[in-house]
Amino acid sequence: MGWFSTNNKSSFNWLVIQDDLSYGEAIQKSYEEKVLIFKHSTRCSISSMALNRIESNEPAQIKACYYLDLIKYRSISNKIEVDFQVKHESPQVLVIENGKCIYHTSHNDISWSKIP
Repeated sequence: MGWFSTNNKSSFNWLVIQDDLSYGEAIQKSYEEKVLIFKHSTRCSISSMALNRIESNEPAQIKACYYLDLIKYRSISNKIEVDFQVKHESPQVLVIENGKCIYHTSHNDISWSKIP
């Protein structure tokens, strides 16, 4: 079943969070422009559908989009929950501006039309 594929063959221009350094870079970037963090569970069909919705449309409002495989990097996902006081969900989108989470949503509410 293609839903569970870990190969990200998308042409979407993801910046990947895979360690504390890349996570820190994402937060630092938020002081220049809004950033989106997409927390993806590679084991979840709902997460794959949300990822597809994000990748299927061109982001008009946010150019710096970060992808976190929360199965591989659960400790970073946990850090995001603590840093922004946003309960972990999967899939989940957070919009960060000036180092603060200004919007978050999960599951079927993930779509560009709802992201500020």
